[in-house]
Amino acid sequence: MTEVHFYHDAADLAGVACHLTAKAFNAGRRVTVLLPDDTLARQLDQMLWVRQPGSFLPHVGLHSPLAAETPITLGTSVPDTGWTQDDVLINLCDAVPPDFAQFKMIVEVVGQDDRQRGPARARWKHYAAAGLPPQAHNVKGEGR
Repeated sequence: MTEVHFYHDAADLAGVACHLTAKAFNAGRRVTVLLPDDTLARQLDQMLWVRQPGSFLPHVGLHSPLAAETPITLGTSVPDTGWTQDDVLINLCDAVPPDFAQFKMIVEVVGQDDRQRGPARARWKHYAAAGLPPQAHNVKGEGR
């Protein structure tokens, strides 16, 4: 069954996504990050290159020919061919990701803005109605 985790009150969406991506990668997991726009995607891409000195996290775009072979993928839309892995999906978008139930874990990152909280509540209800009770984690004040 898919686990669902909501990390809410994130002051820095890309920072929290980077931290959670690194944590999952270091635990041997494959990670896909779905982002709402190219600006945030570029920001996260840069963070994954320089998270800590000498600690590159291997990643490519979701639409890259190397996506199926790379442990971390990022993108703003699902490829026409579908997801390239089924382990961890980190979602920073307002909508429930398509085919979310194929993943072992869904991680929702929600900011402090009310414009993000409303759609996040709808996603929470959607997962709960699908029989996947979400777990909440408050990241406010954690510096990421």
